[in-house]
Amino acid sequence: MTTALTIEADPYILPLPGPDSLVVQDQWISASNTHPNSRYGDDIWSMGPLIDKPGDSIHKIHWRKCPAALRSEFQRIIWVLINGELRPTYVRERGFQNRGRDGVVSMRDNILQWLKFARWLDRQDVTQLRDCTVEHWRAYAAKCAGSGCTRDHALTVLRWLSDLWAFDQLSISPCGITRPPWEDEGVDDYLPAQTGEARGENTTEPLDPTVIGPLLTWSVRMVEDFADDILAAWAERRRMHAAVKATASTREGLAAVRAYLTPLIDSGGLLPSTVSRMHGITLAHHYVAAVTGASWNQVHHFVSRRGLLRLTAQRPGPSPMQVPVAGRVEGRPWREFMDYEETPILVRHLATAAAIVILYLTGMRPQETQSLRSGCCPDPEPNADGSTPRHLIRSHHYKNVRDFDGRHISAGEERDVPWVAITPVVNAIRVLERIVPEGELLFSSTHHDVVSQRKHHGALKRASLDRRVEDLVAWINQEAAAQGLPDQKVPADPHGNLGLSRLRRTLAWHIARRPGGLVALAIQYGHMRTALDARTSASYGNRGRRGFHGELDVETALAAAQTAARLRDAVAAGEKISGPAARRAIIGATSMPRFEGALTTPKAAAKFLSRDGLVLFDNPDSFLICAFKRDTALCEPDPGATSPNQFACQLGCGNAVRSDSHARAAREHADRLETKAAHLPQPLGDRLRLTADRFRGLADAHDAAALDAEEVIA
Repeated sequence: MTTALTIEADPYILPLPGPDSLVVQDQWISASNTHPNSRYGDDIWSMGPLIDKPGDSIHKIHWRKCPAALRSEFQRIIWVLINGELRPTYVRERGFQNRGRDGVVSMRDNILQWLKFARWLDRQDVTQLRDCTVEHWRAYAAKCAGSGCTRDHALTVLRWLSDLWAFDQLSISPCGITRPPWEDEGVDDYLPAQTGEARGENTTEPLDPTVIGPLLTWSVRMVEDFADDILAAWAERRRMHAAVKATASTREGLAAVRAYLTPLIDSGGLLPSTVSRMHGITLAHHYVAAVTGASWNQVHHFVSRRGLLRLTAQRPGPSPMQVPVAGRVEGRPWREFMDYEETPILVRHLATAAAIVILYLTGMRPQETQSLRSGCCPDPEPNADGSTPRHLIRSHHYKNVRDFDGRHISAGEERDVPWVAITPVVNAIRVLERIVPEGELLFSSTHHDVVSQRKHHGALKRASLDRRVEDLVAWINQEAAAQGLPDQKVPADPHGNLGLSRLRRTLAWHIARRPGGLVALAIQYGHMRTALDARTSASYGNRGRRGFHGELDVETALAAAQTAARLRDAVAAGEKISGPAARRAIIGATSMPRFEGALTTPKAAAKFLSRDGLVLFDNPDSFLICAFKRDTALCEPDPGATSPNQFACQLGCGNAVRSDSHARAAREHADRLETKAAHLPQPLGDRLRLTADRFRGLADAHDAAALDAEEVIA
């Protein structure tokens, strides 16, 4: 029998909790955490005391989802999971888990799997965990393997199930569940066959260029052109709303309501309307009360007496406010007036647009953006020479943040190296700082609940932000049609919803593949490449790990691999190539097959890119391929760079390679320039003709020097 002496001798053993014991013990709760703690005897356990990350939801354990017969035993083990740590000896023996205590999200996933297992045991008529036999374990493992899940997911599930046995051993009174057989026999025989599914970090699809272009254009337009109008209207709406709440009913107020609405009713005019969840389209009570100086009740009684609900639905109209409109679209005002009822919707879209600008033009992860606070990007002090340094964003990061004992830190930690912010990002932060109080989270759930202002926890959650992006896209398309700009609509993305996690991958995609700038604000791609290649920013966007560097390396390597594959196919089809680096390009293209399918991790991508002189980069704006070799590059790459500054490509570079396809494309471009020149004033037209002649000269030089692959290698 286990005694108190055992607990004292073995610090990993936990005592039995009582009904009033705290679900989360004090040593695991940070000083800044204010979430209420549950009691062991409660029907619902909150894991809030373990959650310090602003963007995380408050996870809860609902014990009604656990079979009654097994509930007490699973409560005991889950309490040990929440408050205990696996022994280091056990962790080392298993090999697949390098820490004794996990973060709250991993705990939640573990618990959900345990409760699923409990319900399965209940269906097998197992009412005590000591009655769970090796055959039960094998049957459940076979069920998981046959469910159609991947091998990796099945392995994770078996690890979670092993934890059930391991944490049971840490209770002063273990339930006695049998050790899973894969702990002794090895796990391979309990897993489904490997299917070759994609692995690594590159499974997130970038947004299509036709999507990110108008989405970014409208997001920046919202932040830089419309924000002042929207926030002024929002301030006026709140003032009007507060005035209505403070207004008592008077005879003068009722007379004002009658004088305002009766002419509209009698003349057949439009009535100021809003959309109610209960009544659908109805009269805008608060707006009418505000403009007439009446109380809300007086407006309500007048509407009821005159039967205006049905009439308003038939004749819905706007609710104009006396707020100046300064924003412009294509040189004309974007609104005739700011509408009382539309304003909360516009504030919501404005905040979403700011999130898109920040995420896309920095490369932050969504969880890092969610943790930003007002004041995170102060205006820099001028340098001694009068120049102004770049704005820097101080933020927290969370991935793999652990204490000295390897325990996950839910609150994350501030980056040693801040993010660099260009002007659109700074403007987006300033807009958000006008929405939330000083020192508050920029995406505070409470302050971005613009209508109800409910006291929500932390920052807007990922699911909520993703929904807001879809809502913003719908609004953009509606607005583009209304403004007569159908070519600025955001089309449907081939890969589905526009989740925020896709913006980081999209930025890496465009830096690697569109250096010339075919998307709005493409100067940012040049800025990012410059910042990421500089020796002084070796830790840009990361701390002790590759961070955004890794994302960019993967995308750059994939782009280079595709360039090599296209060149290989082109020369196999009979195309000729020219240029001082033609031989290196052929060698690089033919060596590509041994790398294919292995470029989905930063480590593999960095190894691929380190082959100086053999990595091929397509530059469609210069109509060439760059077989990048640092020492001969004229684009002035930084020391240690593994890719060229494609936006600074120079004629006469020793890394240049052209194919017949590039020569044809150069001539076609020259023809387009000639056509355009014919419709421009002479000075501009002459300049375009000179450029066209230059491109034709490049094509002619290629034709004169081009060789097939065998001749190049020889």
